[in-house]
This record gives sequence, C-alpha cells and structure tokens, in this order.
Amino acid sequence: MGFIDIILFPLYVYIFHLFFAARRKKLKDPVLRLYHKYGFWIKVLASLAITIFNLYISIGDSTTLYYTEGHNLFKLILRDPGNIQWLFTEGKDFSKDLIANPWNNGYFGSEANFFIIKLVAVFSFFTFGHYILINLFFSMFAFTGIWKLFRFFYVIYPALHKKLAIAILFLPTVVFWSSGALKDPICMGMLGWMTYCIYRGFYLKKDSVKNGIVSLVAIWVLIIVKPYIVFAYLPFFILYLLLINLNLIKSSFVKAIAVLLISGVSIGGFILLSDRLQQEMGFFALEKLNESVLIQQANFINISDRAESSFSLGVEYDGSLGSLLQMAPAAINATLFRPYLWESKKVSTLLSSLESLSLMIFSLFVLYKAGIRLFISTLFKDPMVLFCFFFSVLFALFIGATTLNFGTLVRYKIPCMPFFIIALVLINEKIKLKKITAPLSVKEAV
Repeated sequence: MGFIDIILFPLYVYIFHLFFAARRKKLKDPVLRLYHKYGFWIKVLASLAITIFNLYISIGDSTTLYYTEGHNLFKLILRDPGNIQWLFTEGKDFSKDLIANPWNNGYFGSEANFFIIKLVAVFSFFTFGHYILINLFFSMFAFTGIWKLFRFFYVIYPALHKKLAIAILFLPTVVFWSSGALKDPICMGMLGWMTYCIYRGFYLKKDSVKNGIVSLVAIWVLIIVKPYIVFAYLPFFILYLLLINLNLIKSSFVKAIAVLLISGVSIGGFILLSDRLQQEMGFFALEKLNESVLIQQANFINISDRAESSFSLGVEYDGSLGSLLQMAPAAINATLFRPYLWESKKVSTLLSSLESLSLMIFSLFVLYKAGIRLFISTLFKDPMVLFCFFFSVLFALFIGATTLNFGTLVRYKIPCMPFFIIALVLINEKIKLKKITAPLSVKEAV
C-alpha cells in the first residue's frame, strides 16, 4: 500500500458510509439499524485486514491471479477501448498474448476464475486500479448479501437477534474471507440475495417479479463461480419452503425419507456437472466420486511435505461406498471443527482453530443438553432446523472429503458455517422451551 491508498481508502469508506447510512434510515426497526451499522464497519475493517494479509503475510490467488489479471485487463481497455470485448467473452477465448503472467494461462480455462478477473477489471474503473479499494468493493457487495441473509432469519426469529448476528454478521471466518478480491465474497453475497429473494417472492408473495429476477441472477452467478453451492443448498431450501408453505409432511419418518431423497438430488447434481466441476475447480468433480476424491487426496499427500497446512483425514479411502461412509464423519469433522489448536502453524489457521474450538464446545454442549434422542427428533420436527443442519452437513462432507489443506478449507467452508450454528442455536432454544413448558413432577409440585 502506498500514500495514495492511505488517502483514498478513508474517502471511499466515507462514500460507502453515506450510501449505507441512507439505506439504514429506511429501516424502522432500531435493532436492524444497530446491526446494519456494526455489520458495515466490521466489513470495512475486514477489507483492510485482508488487504494487509494478502500483501504482506500470505500472498495467494487474490493478488497473483485475480488482481494481477483483472488490473491488466483494465489497463488493456484503457489503452484500447476495443478490448472491452473481453468482458463479454469466456475465459477460454481470451487471447493468451494478453495475459499479464504466463503462469496464469491455465486459470483462464475456468470461467469461474475469469468471472472474478472481469469483476476486478470493472471495479478498477471506479477505484483507479488500487487493490485496497477493489477489496473494499468486494467486501461491500458481500455485505449486502450477508445482510439479506440476516434479514431472512431475523424476520422469522426476531427474539434470537443476538445469536443470529454472531452466526451471520460477526463470525470471524465469514467476515474475513468474504472481504477481498476472491470468489468467496461473491458467493456469500449471492447466497444471501438468493435466500432472501426466493423467500420473499415465493413464500411471502412480495414483489414476486423483482425478487424472482434477482433470485435467477444470483443462481446464475453461483453456477458460474461455484456451482456446487447451488446443488447442495437449493434442494434443502426448497424442501424447507414446501414444509412451511404446504404443511404436507408431518411424519418424521417421511421427512427422513425426504432428506435422503434431497441428498440424492444434491449428489446427482454434482455428478451431472462433473465435467464442468472438474474444469472449474480442478478437483471438485463427482464424476465417479471415487476417482475425484482419490486424485485430490493423493495431490495433497504428495505436497504435504511442502505445504504446512496440509492434513490427513486419518481414513483410508479405497473408492468404495463403504469407505466413503467411513470417511464421512472425519470429513464433516474436518470442515466444521478443524484445524485443532495444535494443527495451526499460521496466523490465519490459528484464528480459524479458535473459532472451530468454540464451535466444537457449543456443539457438544447442545448435544449433551438435548441428548441423542431429542437432538435427532428436533431435526425432523422443525423445517428450519432440518434445512440448516442437513445442508451444512452435506456441504461439509464434500468440502472435507476433497480439501485436505487448512488454508483452503477455511475459505471453502464459510457458506455452511452460519447455517450449522443457527441449527444448533434453534435446537438449544427448543430444549429451553421444552424445559420451561414441561409439566412438574409430583415431588416438584409439592
């Protein structure tokens, strides 16, 4: 960062402050106004923190790929307006002679990567190409969607606003990794917009056309950037809407069957898009799930001596369904509760390990208070708990099974973290309510 960055950053923050402050005035609920204000400033600080992190602590895709190539595309357009055509083409068609760093050549085959590169180029026109300001733009976009996600839950559970705010607005990994020039801020933003607009448009029947259009745009962007989020999320969210809108399924057994079917649909979506996923992510294809997991695990094992953040699930995967089921608990545990404190070798993973430890303690607390029986029964009695829990667990399975590097894992897992925490919060509230409404025993009554 240079002197100009130090001057421009506060100025742009002030501009965004004026914009969001104007939006905040339209909120009639003082609770929402308070959280909106705090949420905004935390995202501002996070954009500054991730800039320092990417420039001086851990250089990665944000600086070496997305900013390097996006800023290069911005300069190409300034030099020759005709180059604006590249904003409307696919990455595979981009002229290899125009790539800033030849080492990035292979990344242009992925439309997900090129989409972020194009966004950086577009934001560069409003930021004079300054990296810290581009991060601010990504962070502010993510904030709009994360705020919508908070609004979705707050409308349903206003009394739980503090717990919801912690899970959605203030969760450290979500705040940090959704604040820079990466895919993750776009995905979190679009996930929030998609959830909020589908709920308002199709359940509340408010502004159906506008919300329908925004929902389709959000889904389209997610399919481009990280399609596996759509196939893990939408089936369970649609099931939730069906359960609350139609009230057709009251049997816990039938709900359990529905969960199995929805999980099958999600996995089927991965399989149908296997070739695309392999191209976009390099490993997250489920074309023959066996082959994908085996290859990716082998890749991480091969570089484990050089990659300090690489880890093992401790389960041998031989390509069979049985071994996949054996690996599932370890994979889910890795996503939700690792890295452990003793596995942290970097500042970024240390902060994540503290969060993971807190989540593990809270999970064990809820499980202990509820007991296995009540815990499981609550999953199938409450549509929201069912939706949040099974989406987050299925998502955690696929992320944990294929991502054996903590540095990558802490970024990839952020879409499921708020939902898992909210599921636990709701189960805990059910336990409290049941204790309050439980009839007194004869001894207690006397």
